[in-house]
Amino acid sequence: MDEFGIREAGPIRLGWREVQIWGVWLTASDAALADFRSTLSFEERRRAERFRFENLRRSYTLSRGGLRILLGHYLGCPPNEIELTCGPKGKPALRNSSRIRFNASHSGEMALYAFTVGCELGVDVEQLRKLDDPESIAARFFSTAEAAELRSLKPDDRGSAFFRCWTRKEAYVKAIGDGLAIPLNRFQVTLLPGIPARVVQIASEMGIAADWTLDHLELAPGYLGALAYRDSRRPTAIQPTVRADVLRDILEAKNRNQEVNSGCHKRSANVEESCKSPGDKPIPG
Repeated sequence: MDEFGIREAGPIRLGWREVQIWGVWLTASDAALADFRSTLSFEERRRAERFRFENLRRSYTLSRGGLRILLGHYLGCPPNEIELTCGPKGKPALRNSSRIRFNASHSGEMALYAFTVGCELGVDVEQLRKLDDPESIAARFFSTAEAAELRSLKPDDRGSAFFRCWTRKEAYVKAIGDGLAIPLNRFQVTLLPGIPARVVQIASEMGIAADWTLDHLELAPGYLGALAYRDSRRPTAIQPTVRADVLRDILEAKNRNQEVNSGCHKRSANVEESCKSPGDKPIPG
């Protein structure tokens, strides 16, 4: 896979095996939009301009700029210095063998981002909306078992179940990075209410279902999402969904808190060291 980005400028702001999830509302003032646009590459700006409708241009600019701002936070570098490209199947990554792995999705007025170290992951978000015939879509794209489970529900419960299934399948496909090369009916995920998110079965040539972790994400009223990765369960922190206008301020506040905490730990260690007598030795057992 082709990768994109730059070498880390400092320590990565992610704990070992930690997954961090961010939701960003894609509404912003003109000043914030200009700020996000300033982080984009020349090619990304050209792509934004190709959208026919203003709302799509704003959505793309804010979602892509949000990705760059968050990557800049984790890498400790300016967002506009991160070079973005795509792999053979369209999945982004970071160049120079960066340890950070990430994925992004957006739907309606929300963008969703996931970040971790040393493990490919996929994330998907969907705005809940009424579907005229979810059963027909499921018959076409879901596995036989998934379609049957959907039909077993009351009609009023099928819409949310459909989106639970869809986001989980999309997250799995995005984690693998093969895009549309993977038929959605070649693997099965849970979708029934009250049943934890899980990859139930995958085609034999695609690996082992038990190797995968799948999480359901409750993000905001009217939205739901999913996270997938091939690893045992990792500690996951879901940040509150924030407006694009305040994303930079929130990250700067986090950085200041980390610096303060780091300084306190260092001072505490120095005090402990200074309190030790030069002749102190461990007492033999």
